[in-house]
Amino acid sequence: MQIQMQNAEAVRLEQIREFLRGSEAIEFAGQSRAEVHGWVNETLIRQEYLRQGKKARGLIRSYLSKVTGRSRAQITRLIRQYVQTGEVRWQSGQRHQFASKYSEQDIALLAEVDRAHERLSGPATKRILEREWQTFGQGEFQHLAGISVSHLYNLRRRDSYRKRAGQFEKTRPVSIAIGERRRPDPGGRPGYLRVGTVHQGDCDGHKGVYHINAVDEVTQWEVVGCTERISEQHLAPVLEAMLHQFPFCILGFHADNGSEFVNHTVARLLNKLMVEEFTRSRANRTQDNALVEGKNGAVIRKHIGYGYIAGEHAERLHKFYTAYFNPYLNYHRPCGFATLVTDRRGRRRRLYRAADYATPYEKLKSLPEAKQYLKPGITWELLDQFASRMSDTEWARRMRQAKAGLLQRCKSEWPGPPRF
Repeated sequence: MQIQMQNAEAVRLEQIREFLRGSEAIEFAGQSRAEVHGWVNETLIRQEYLRQGKKARGLIRSYLSKVTGRSRAQITRLIRQYVQTGEVRWQSGQRHQFASKYSEQDIALLAEVDRAHERLSGPATKRILEREWQTFGQGEFQHLAGISVSHLYNLRRRDSYRKRAGQFEKTRPVSIAIGERRRPDPGGRPGYLRVGTVHQGDCDGHKGVYHINAVDEVTQWEVVGCTERISEQHLAPVLEAMLHQFPFCILGFHADNGSEFVNHTVARLLNKLMVEEFTRSRANRTQDNALVEGKNGAVIRKHIGYGYIAGEHAERLHKFYTAYFNPYLNYHRPCGFATLVTDRRGRRRRLYRAADYATPYEKLKSLPEAKQYLKPGITWELLDQFASRMSDTEWARRMRQAKAGLLQRCKSEWPGPPRF
């Protein structure tokens, strides 16, 4: 919105004072420079600026700055011009411009030197220019040999320099031969794992533990492990121990594109365990690994929390997961299994009915011909015996008691970062 003030230059000093007092929170901006200069000149004449006292001149100065949107320094320069010449005039191109000392040929020569030396620092480049003229007698460098370092950087910022010195290469996509970028299709068979990591935070530069979460897509059988670092050296043995805890054969391994899983060490481990598929999440497909991401929050964060746990406690946490937590998750904690339905508009929806809740072990047993998926040496009799040792609530109490003691021990043995 633009506001035009009519006869603003003809107001009285008392009106100016009231105007400034009532418009403290309002900002004005003038139009073109010619209009601003003309209005300032007319106001100074109407207010008889040269005859006013010090207080009145300060009031007029504030009024001019407020209405035009110019700073007090700019208004002071315009008033000085009025005092010296009797008027404020705007002349196009009246700004002073220094003569260009270095020509376009000099800029092109500087760009050529920077390309050859791959753009060294300013002092190093200045020394090269001096040597080209003084030591090697290259006549075209005579002008540039006396350039200062600061002005050398000024020339580098010019558009003509950038057009000559810029070298552009198309982004080369990084091709990683490990894993296929697609969503796995288990076809109703267990053994297709979704894997992710959860970091337990940092504290003053000290890394916390990393939780490794592996969830079967069909049965939601979940195995959690813990490692001090997510480097290949620390991750490989933990991941191998986790895969051995699944009662069925592992057919697929799906992870996001993090380097902790997409590496040759994990690839060799999966080949050793005869895992058929190694897949990675696709770009811009957030649902590819949504199952394990949801479990990270609903299981790990819910039970372990967000507080810092030092990396040296990773082995204790891993033993707790193996002995208490993973059996609880798979034999005593029901999960919701969605039923896909199609509504009247043809859209597919997921319904979670009360009858569809079951433990991962119950879901595994309910699969058609489920026995064929079990690992050699594992029978339903052994699994049933383990699952019925305690009730769900009894095992949950035992797990919580072990967890409370573990977390309390981890907290008490962490004195905090060293203080100097």
